[in-house]
Amino acid sequence: MAVKRFVTAWPLSALLVWLAAWLGHLALQGLGPDVALAGGFAVGVALAFFYPERWRRLIAALGFPVSALILGWRPEGGNWGWLLALALLWWLYPKRSWSDAPVFPTPRGALVRLPGLAPLRAGARVLDAGCGAGDGLRELLHAYPEARVEGVEWSRPLSLLARWRARGAQVRQGDLWADDWAPFALVYVFQRPESMPRVWAKACAELAPGAWLVSLDFAVPGAAAVTSWQLDNGQFVWLYRPGRTVMSKPPN
Repeated sequence: MAVKRFVTAWPLSALLVWLAAWLGHLALQGLGPDVALAGGFAVGVALAFFYPERWRRLIAALGFPVSALILGWRPEGGNWGWLLALALLWWLYPKRSWSDAPVFPTPRGALVRLPGLAPLRAGARVLDAGCGAGDGLRELLHAYPEARVEGVEWSRPLSLLARWRARGAQVRQGDLWADDWAPFALVYVFQRPESMPRVWAKACAELAPGAWLVSLDFAVPGAAAVTSWQLDNGQFVWLYRPGRTVMSKPPN
């Protein structure tokens, strides 16, 4: 049970793996810098193997060596810059946010097909739930220039950054799960696989009839999409209409 909770607490658990690797490195300093470096890497790799997905293993395992290189690891030791970097990351993306999704940007042009598949009237409200640094907001503004595009983000620094980067959107700091989705004609999410059932339950409970739910990368388990399409980078966009379960043919 503990292992399952660890694996599903992504991406918070990845941060804990990186921290454990650095602590292992610190504990082995007395045996020499090479042993300490190898030990920290070994701790990260060992914990990474708890993840069933290869991409999560790589992220967890590479966190320590990559951060050591970026922070300028020195053979003589004594580099405490990783603590400052960890503190900065925690401030930028506080603990509560790590239970949702990390800051992965929406690719440019990812939502260009939306207006033809999910047309909205002028002035319709569109929400990026968990807008991060604002990349999704910028794509929504491009796709729906006549809509009222809004974003909500729990991290205060990221919400301020998104407000600056997506000037035409209304961005606020807040909890996407506590938000009321009823006023919105379309809600866009870029979450993680474990939270998609919760996203779907909220959409079905709160979105008005005819409203749209758009998910980047992750499908809703057990729910049929209206359509989906693959981006050039291999990611998928999934389009849903809560209450409508007919699967249509994906566009060419």
